[in-house]
Amino acid sequence: MLSKDNTILLHNIGDILIAIGLVLLFVITVPVFFNEYSMIPALLIPALTSIFIGWFFKKLFKTDRVLETRHAMIIAAVGWLIAPLLYAIPFMIGTHMSFIDAYFESMSGWTGTGLTMIAHPSELTHTMQFLRSIMQWLGGVGVIVLMISIIARPGTCMYNLYAAEGREEKVHPRIIQTVRSIWWVYLLLTIVSIGLLLAVRISLWDAINIAMTAISTGGFSITDQGITQYHSTMIEIVLIPIMLMGAIPFLIHYRVIRRKMSSYLQDIQCRALFALVVIGSIILVAENTISMNNESMLINIGESVFQLVSAITCTGFQTVDIHQWTATAKIILIIVMIIGGAAGSTSGGIKTFRAIMLAKGVGWWLKKIALPKEAVISFSIGHKNLTEAHKNEELEEVSLLLNLWIVFLLLGVIVLLHVVPAHFDLGDVIFEVTSAQSNTGLSTGITTEDLAVAGKVMLIFNMWIGRLEIIPIVFLLRTLLRRDIG
Repeated sequence: MLSKDNTILLHNIGDILIAIGLVLLFVITVPVFFNEYSMIPALLIPALTSIFIGWFFKKLFKTDRVLETRHAMIIAAVGWLIAPLLYAIPFMIGTHMSFIDAYFESMSGWTGTGLTMIAHPSELTHTMQFLRSIMQWLGGVGVIVLMISIIARPGTCMYNLYAAEGREEKVHPRIIQTVRSIWWVYLLLTIVSIGLLLAVRISLWDAINIAMTAISTGGFSITDQGITQYHSTMIEIVLIPIMLMGAIPFLIHYRVIRRKMSSYLQDIQCRALFALVVIGSIILVAENTISMNNESMLINIGESVFQLVSAITCTGFQTVDIHQWTATAKIILIIVMIIGGAAGSTSGGIKTFRAIMLAKGVGWWLKKIALPKEAVISFSIGHKNLTEAHKNEELEEVSLLLNLWIVFLLLGVIVLLHVVPAHFDLGDVIFEVTSAQSNTGLSTGITTEDLAVAGKVMLIFNMWIGRLEIIPIVFLLRTLLRRDIG
């Protein structure tokens, strides 16, 4: 007989299975529209399987017990393993990929990373191209948010699930209303992105797919050379604000839509993000100017700014061979990938807010050393003064997350150093693992179908823990080792 804790877990996992199965049923409209009827079984089989198992779990494991934070963390961690698993099936059936490659592609899609095992996306059917794009689009807001929006249930348990996925912002008092507002904002931003891309003369199909992967800061492309295949500076210019929109919190977009235009500049995360883009771009342009070979200054500026924005927003659109860049240029991109976009956005990394907390914490500590012991040193974020207890709690969380982030980053580097070809150096490996764990998708060329299985598994793990900001995964691993959720 299952424990009450396991009953809660399986009941809610059933909800997730139903939600992701219903999305696959929706995607079937694509092969119908494009007359790709042979692709329908690749979607229908996992869709019906997911819905049936989810329905079975909900019927068999009914419970009235309140879902707590510890349950929510495990559900989120498992949910982000299940969704890529189900969506790997269409890749295996439709493109005949191996399981590990299909799971890698699916995990990269759902986590909004953008690293890929597919060398020629242009040769995929419309169905598979759209599936890759919609995975990133849905993954931008999250598996749990998707589940809450489809299978709405009242109660505080929904907020526990919502927070377990790395979100805390609330547009409305009720979490279901917040989720609905997020989806409306997200849909509006996507439509605006499609319009901007159509304005620079991209076909409708390309515009839809690029818009979904850009606003979700995912980075998948339906062309073999990615964005560079369009040979258009205007497209790259248009993508910069789209990527930045994806890295800004939904809450701020919501306020702007409600005619509070100053919200972008009033929010401390937005100000920090804009400042990092400007400062990082200037430094990267200077570094690449020193090392550039027979390349015009305008091209250097364009490539440097685009890659900096792509890195800090964790989108992963790539217009240059980063493997050829200097170690210093790679370090600059590594730093901004780790920082990432704002909390409450579709972006990855440790989030801008935590970087601000870390910088403020260092400043506060230095003041404490310099001033007399009896001096009272305030700690403020934006216009808000934090109490001593709140400040300590926030700094402890940031320190814990950063330490764990570094530990898992080093683990990934160690594994990859043993399996990558000899022409990739330590800097390339660190860059690749950072890109995976920050859910960015920029690559030095390590991630290909030829990468050893151990390397693929390690990067899958890095993408998974990066998307959930580590803590839920650590709690899941602790639970499995102790065989006790408490």
